[in-house]
Amino acid sequence: MDTVIFKIDKKLKQAAQKQAKKGGFSLSDYYRSVTIPLAEGKSRIGLIREEQLNAKTVRELLKISKDIKEGKNLSPVFDNVEDAINYLKCAK
Repeated sequence: MDTVIFKIDKKLKQAAQKQAKKGGFSLSDYYRSVTIPLAEGKSRIGLIREEQLNAKTVRELLKISKDIKEGKNLSPVFDNVEDAINYLKCAK
């Protein structure tokens, strides 16, 4: 088996090793697992940016979640479209 060497920031490597260990595998195991699909032409690489919600949105989502759990501020269930349309017209 060949050895692959590349430069990486020491703190980044340590953080990656820590996360791999939490997952029950080594960093080398991870590198091998992504290299195999790449070698077989089955790898798709893309950049994913985790969305960061602002404080106002977080508060609103928490309020909505609480309302749902408590059954508040929910529209009723309708058996037919006409009842739903009538409900919306009256809600104005």
